[in-house]
Amino acid sequence: MTAPSVAAQPSLRSETRSLSDREVADGFVRGDERCLAVAYARWHGLVHTLAARTLGDAREAEDVGQQVFLAAWRGRAGYRPERGPFPGWLVGITRRKIADALAARTRRRDLVVAAGTRLPPDGVSAPDHDRVVDRLVVTGELAKLPAAQREVLAMAFYGDLTQVQIAERTGMPLGTVKSHARRGLDRMRRSLGGTSGPYVTDTAG
Repeated sequence: MTAPSVAAQPSLRSETRSLSDREVADGFVRGDERCLAVAYARWHGLVHTLAARTLGDAREAEDVGQQVFLAAWRGRAGYRPERGPFPGWLVGITRRKIADALAARTRRRDLVVAAGTRLPPDGVSAPDHDRVVDRLVVTGELAKLPAAQREVLAMAFYGDLTQVQIAERTGMPLGTVKSHARRGLDRMRRSLGGTSGPYVTDTAG
C-alpha cells in the first residue's frame, strides 16, 4: 500500500466531508480502499504533527506517517469501536511507530559511536586504516538516507543480517526490505561517485 493521493482523486474531497468518522472507520475495517484514502486525507495531518513534534524531523515524521497507515491497514481487523474512536486508535499506532523511530535513531547513533571506537591506534598498517575509513564513509552515507532505508542497510552492514532475517526482525515484508535496500544502495552509490566501495554491496536474502 502506498499513501493515497487526495489530489489525484478529486471525488474524495466531497466524500471526506460527507462521511462520518464512524462510516470511514467501518469501511476501513471492511477493507474499502476508498475509506482508506478518506482516512488518510482526514487524519494524516494529525499523525504527521504528533510525529514531527516528537521527532523534530519532518522527513522522519513523514516516514512514520506512512508506516502508521500501512500498519493500520494491515491490522484493521484489530480495531474495536467500543474501545474508542478511530482517530484515537490511529494515535495509539502513531505513538508506537514514534517509539520505534526513536529506538532506531538510538541504534544508528550507537553504530556511529561504535565505528568511531574502532579507529586503530598509531602504528596500524595502512590497509587497516583504509578499511576503517571505508567503514566510516559508509556510516556517514547511511546517516543521509531516509529512516527506513538507513535501518535496513545498517542491519545488513553492521548486523550482518540477510534480507530475510531483516524482514523477520523488523516485521517488514521481504519485498519492502529489498526495495529499501536497493534504493538505499543506489543513493549511496550516486553519493560516492558511482562506485560501490568495499562495503556497499547488495544484501542477499
